[in-house]
Amino acid sequence: MGFNKQGVSRLALAVALTALATRPAFSAPATVDDQTTVEGVVVTGYRASLASALAVKRSSSSIVEVIDAEDIADFPDLNLAESLQRVPGVAIDRDGGEGRTITVRGLSPDFTRVRINGLEALATTGGKDLGGGGGGANRGRGFDFQVFASELFNRVTVRKSQAAETEEGSLGATVDLRGALPFDYPGLTAAGGVQYGYNDLSRSFDPRATALVSDTWFEGRLGALVSVAYSAREILEEGPGTGRWENPSVPTNAGGCFRSPGPCNTPAGTYSAVNAAWHARTPRYARLQYEWERLGATAALQFRPDDQTLITLTGLYAKVGGQRHEDYLETYLTRPLQGVDQIDVSNAVIDGKNQLISATFNNVDVRTESRYDELSSTFNQVSLEIERRFGERLKLTAAYGDARSIQDNPVQTTVTFESYDTPNYGYDFSHDQNLPAITYGFDVTSPASWVFSSSKAKGEPSLLRMRPNKTTNRLRSGRLDGDFTLNDALTLKAGVLGKQYDFATSERRRFTTNGTSDLAVALPAGISLADVSRLVDPIGRNLGMPAGTPRTWLAPDVETIIALLDLDCDCVNAYGDFRVSIDNQRAANRDVTERDVSGYLQLDFDTKVLDMRLRGDVGVRYARTDMTAGGFVQSSFVTLSHTYEDVLPALNLVLEPRDDLLVRFSVAKVMSRPQLPYLTPGGTISNTARSITIGNPDLDPIRATTFDLNLEWYPGAETILSVGLFLKDLRSYIQSSSVTLPYSATGFPSGLLTNNNTPATLFQIATLENTAGGELKGYEVSLQKPFSFLPAPFDRLGVIANYTHAQSEITYVTDAASTPQRVTVMPLVGLSPHSWNATLYYEGDALSGRVSAAYRDSYIGSVPGGNGNDARGKAESLTVDAAATFKLSRRATLTLEALNLTDVFDERWISRERLSMEEYTHTGRQFYLGVRYRF
Repeated sequence: MGFNKQGVSRLALAVALTALATRPAFSAPATVDDQTTVEGVVVTGYRASLASALAVKRSSSSIVEVIDAEDIADFPDLNLAESLQRVPGVAIDRDGGEGRTITVRGLSPDFTRVRINGLEALATTGGKDLGGGGGGANRGRGFDFQVFASELFNRVTVRKSQAAETEEGSLGATVDLRGALPFDYPGLTAAGGVQYGYNDLSRSFDPRATALVSDTWFEGRLGALVSVAYSAREILEEGPGTGRWENPSVPTNAGGCFRSPGPCNTPAGTYSAVNAAWHARTPRYARLQYEWERLGATAALQFRPDDQTLITLTGLYAKVGGQRHEDYLETYLTRPLQGVDQIDVSNAVIDGKNQLISATFNNVDVRTESRYDELSSTFNQVSLEIERRFGERLKLTAAYGDARSIQDNPVQTTVTFESYDTPNYGYDFSHDQNLPAITYGFDVTSPASWVFSSSKAKGEPSLLRMRPNKTTNRLRSGRLDGDFTLNDALTLKAGVLGKQYDFATSERRRFTTNGTSDLAVALPAGISLADVSRLVDPIGRNLGMPAGTPRTWLAPDVETIIALLDLDCDCVNAYGDFRVSIDNQRAANRDVTERDVSGYLQLDFDTKVLDMRLRGDVGVRYARTDMTAGGFVQSSFVTLSHTYEDVLPALNLVLEPRDDLLVRFSVAKVMSRPQLPYLTPGGTISNTARSITIGNPDLDPIRATTFDLNLEWYPGAETILSVGLFLKDLRSYIQSSSVTLPYSATGFPSGLLTNNNTPATLFQIATLENTAGGELKGYEVSLQKPFSFLPAPFDRLGVIANYTHAQSEITYVTDAASTPQRVTVMPLVGLSPHSWNATLYYEGDALSGRVSAAYRDSYIGSVPGGNGNDARGKAESLTVDAAATFKLSRRATLTLEALNLTDVFDERWISRERLSMEEYTHTGRQFYLGVRYRF
């Protein structure tokens, strides 16, 4: 199924074919009946799913959080990431208005592992280019949850503590996603639903449809299930940005000085002040338009040939993608795009943070930039599991799975128009740091104001950029587990696991001459700039833009230019050279293969100590990792290998002083393998300067010892009050470094040496290395309570709320080349000190509803922040969602969902001290109205 503008017609066909049937996850599995008896009271729907999830959490030896089917389907969520933000300790990051990745207890996505139907998997997507924590194509280990509709799964389990039987690789958590299975439902089950949505910013109408059919035969010994979920959205993202902030007096700044007869800060006077202040590099306003579709499907077969054997075959397919259009009206204050004139500054206003917050500029270069992407992310997995019991005491389980994720961006083309040496340009941040007033001094909507400049100028990126890219991840794994009951109190578990992970990423760019300047491009005869341009639809709805700032401007029509010049030909034609190659982006072309073999031995116990029940598990896991990584050094592709081993003991204890009180304690050694970009042996060599910049395939994993202590009180089957303490002692971290070593120490071939250098020649090597870590500690408080003690109708109300506090200190290397190396102490990347979420729900016989809020504190996205800034990050956010259902009949239900009621802004900052705005965009509120029907 392709992704194009005919998605609505395809949706109409899908609904017609599946009109007999709610979303698969709207129906609870067989283990969670639609009616659950709790202390003599029958609860249904949402409350039943909460009670079921709580029962799983309570019975587990490990510290887990569970979301059951009704819980996921009925939360007002677009995808799994937004469902997971309801879990204590889990916070999410968004891209394009949707949840994309999760952070667990302050540990970023690269530290969290995801399993689908019991087997590890990785899904990745492409995003807009963005700093400060979470943009661009995912070429790491972080799982992009926006690939999946939440309707495809009926249970999500977040494992916060480690057991020996749980495979290694995570410092944060292991997230288990479980799809629906035919034996979850009694006999023939069919359900389906359709919704229509509206966004108050894009003013688009967006369809969603879901369906599930399941049946069993031969007295329940054979079952089959198919489910499908489809949605389409048109998204607008609008707001200003700055392209970071820089200070001309800072040595690491990438730009030049404003006009000055001497060095940046001399002589004393106006230019001394402005050249010693921080200013926005490329202030701009932007509009991004997404035309997005998501399709997912699951299929499952289960066969029980006898009472001792169960065979389960599952398949999962998911695809998300479409087109993205990005339009920017921006000014280059970092250096001129063309010519040698320096920028004049007048009317300068510098605030108390040494920021040039307002000024008038002459001789500036203004650019209108448009980028067009065609991109998709496709995931598929097939898995087979065979479970066999031998008598009452022994059970063996064998499983094999093959999962593949492909992120493909075959078209990423950027075209710009320029206006050079513009006078009377001005920006003003003095009234609102996030919403600058910008004036250009000319008509930005007129074709006469712009020129089509198609050659590289003064070190700026190419003005006609072509950057197709692709990332492929494949994970094959097989495991064998045994479970032997020694007696009523002891169970011995053992198992082996083998995995092979293959990662490959590639990027090509428009062919360049000597890597420095693009070949000229000419418009066809008789074609003017007006013929290949368009006006951007006016931006600023619900934004509050300052008066006088242009809301529309002339922009390149990239799709027209692609067709007119045949840019996608990968050839030289009559209009220019449009070949693409890896020559000037070799670092993005690399691969990694990991072969992991592990085994574990674990003893589960359930006994009594001083008349108190004590249960849990103790065990050890051994893991061996053989890794081979390849990357380019100059024009040579280099492959290097590395092997490391880990012994990982784990203990989980659950003491029950009373029937309604649990005390949990867990301790374990854990590890997380290095991020994939770090492992490439590729890099650059300067035989003249005798310097090398490379990755490091010899990196060891980040290792830690984790401690958890939880107190859980269950005064009722639907109620919990819990307090938990956690500590993660990171024994190592991964940092940039610079060392002097003989060339032979790199393992590179001697054929790369020139200039009379030999393998014994000393080179300055900038790379990555394992360094000292630090502590991450914090606590969680969680409450779930129905208000059954209140008089009717308020006895149908209930609340779920949790709060997490986390803190850490890591010593970051900010300048590896300095002697001694410059360092700074900051929290972990991705750690929000405070986060909470809360849901108030009402569960009536006909009418039900929920209002949910999720808060995440500010956090660091990257260290250092570039251009002499210490860090980049994201500001705090509060998201409010709501949902309501009304039962029209026993089978039909009317649904209403309202997402992002606060229209939360994606607010990115640079510099922890100044908190200067880097990006400030929003995507609007989303509403859905629909109907579900179940047979």
